[in-house]
Amino acid sequence: MALIIQAQPEINRMQADVNRTYVYRISAIAALGGVLFGFDLVIISGTVPFFTRYFDLNEFQTGWAVGCINLGAAIGALIGGKLSDTLGRKKLLMGCAVLFAFTGAGTGWASSFPLFIAFRMLSGVAVGAAALVCPMYVAEISPAPMRGRMVSFYQLSIVIGILLAYLSNYLLLNAGVNNWRWMFSSQSVPSLLFFFGLFFVAESPRWLIRKKRLPEAEVILARIGGETYAQAEAYQIKASFLQETKESVGELFRKDLWPIVFIGIVVAVFSQAVGQNSLFSYAPELFRQAGMAQDAAFLQSIIIGVINFIFTFIAISTIDKIGRKKLLQYGSILLCLDALALSAAFYWQLPGAWVLVFVLAFIAIYSATLGPVTWVALSEIFPNRIRGNALALATLALWITNFFTTASFPIMKQYWGLPLTFGFHAVLCFVYFLFVRVRMPETKGKSLEKIERELIRP
Repeated sequence: MALIIQAQPEINRMQADVNRTYVYRISAIAALGGVLFGFDLVIISGTVPFFTRYFDLNEFQTGWAVGCINLGAAIGALIGGKLSDTLGRKKLLMGCAVLFAFTGAGTGWASSFPLFIAFRMLSGVAVGAAALVCPMYVAEISPAPMRGRMVSFYQLSIVIGILLAYLSNYLLLNAGVNNWRWMFSSQSVPSLLFFFGLFFVAESPRWLIRKKRLPEAEVILARIGGETYAQAEAYQIKASFLQETKESVGELFRKDLWPIVFIGIVVAVFSQAVGQNSLFSYAPELFRQAGMAQDAAFLQSIIIGVINFIFTFIAISTIDKIGRKKLLQYGSILLCLDALALSAAFYWQLPGAWVLVFVLAFIAIYSATLGPVTWVALSEIFPNRIRGNALALATLALWITNFFTTASFPIMKQYWGLPLTFGFHAVLCFVYFLFVRVRMPETKGKSLEKIERELIRP
């Protein structure tokens, strides 16, 4: 049975002064999970030439080594929704932090290729669960007018993690024969910082209300925006759960809910299919193929991280003004044009400087549009009572897509060539542009409960 909430006047929940310092602090700590996400995914970019020689890998095995983390992440996404609804957002994130620290060292000092893969996939489980829960938590804790910016901080923390990974790889490049082992092990440091930071984070008030722990939720909401805000927000949250039934995966395919779930899945899939992770994971290899020396290729990878970091601030400053839909449209069409430029650069064998320019432009566009907007859209588009399972399904699709994108890149490069590979990504970007234009709703400035009332079909 569809959830129908009687239309009521939208209460101005921002009349009370929002404690922005508190919201910024807890959102920033929770978003540190994104640092581990970005660090873990990209740290392998600098290790590829070293562990492939150590384990004597071919193109298929190299693709498997780089991409297998995404299968682990798919598992993490699959179980993360249920675990976050059972244990709570905070406890699950603490478990992810411990797993990050353990698997970073385990991957680095693996004695065999199967053991390397096992630790890498376990690390992916932590990535997938954290990627599911971090933006969901931030969306649930943030007042509606601040939510887009707050969830964008999650993407900012991802790019900080990417930048730190490139920097770590560069600093450890000359650490000797075990340099790649130390690169992977460096992941344990930010993991432990994330773990201890979570002790200063409150539980999600929406999760607490769902668990019938209303007094605890009201204390947190009052700290965010005062008593008036807490009462109004608690009322809206309780209303969204009034006719809640036992949540099941099958409920996602109901006639009234499936259109929303389908949009979320498509947003998740195309956020990875456009090809940015291939650039992040294989950047040094691409630059070397364009004729750059190894040290220069690693240094220019740091430039990618810096560009990624800088342009994420564009999304943070515009997402609550321009809106989610427009940023996705601008980003997808610009990425299409840039992928065509990369295809042309490799086809006509332009100097390495041109490849660098087009790669940096691709990263800049993605960082200012699709990167942060994807997580904002996924964190707010699903109704309260199915958010855990719906996000799990969407991020499962995201990680499976990411696996095929990263694992297939060295194979496509070998058999198709880089011009056709980037041409294929250009087509995917254009298809996504058309989908966003036709099907994507705008959600900026709306409470999660108002979005739910507008999107659910009776």
